[in-house]
Amino acid sequence: MSRMSSLSSPFLLGFDEVERALDRVAKSAEGYPPYNVERIEAAGEPLRLRITLAVAGFTAEQLEVVLDEKELTIRGRQVEDGQGRVFLHRGIAARQFQRTFVLAEGMNVLGAELKNGLLSVDLVRPEPARHAKRIDIVSRP
Repeated sequence: MSRMSSLSSPFLLGFDEVERALDRVAKSAEGYPPYNVERIEAAGEPLRLRITLAVAGFTAEQLEVVLDEKELTIRGRQVEDGQGRVFLHRGIAARQFQRTFVLAEGMNVLGAELKNGLLSVDLVRPEPARHAKRIDIVSRP
């Protein structure tokens, strides 16, 4: 039995790649680290988005932000530092994570900032110039 998706409508053509990317993101989604996505609006400026991840305990060197094609991937890698330490309770574990966000065509990454245990990645989408194109109809006998 084949799976039907919302992108399989006969009116949505050429979205196979988008559907695969969405499947990949959905499979990799877990609850850590928690994150926010917020819309930042200012009059006369293009649409901006900010992704903020709670990455307490990570240094900038342990974090990586990579834009590959239309996928923004944020990774965190901590090294286990338990040598010479005896824990009576261990609630803070060295942990790795990877979060992937699929970006729409035209989205640009402005930069990333780590402050007070929060990693913020700012995105912008300049308003594209809109133009309609008339398609001539050829009549054949």
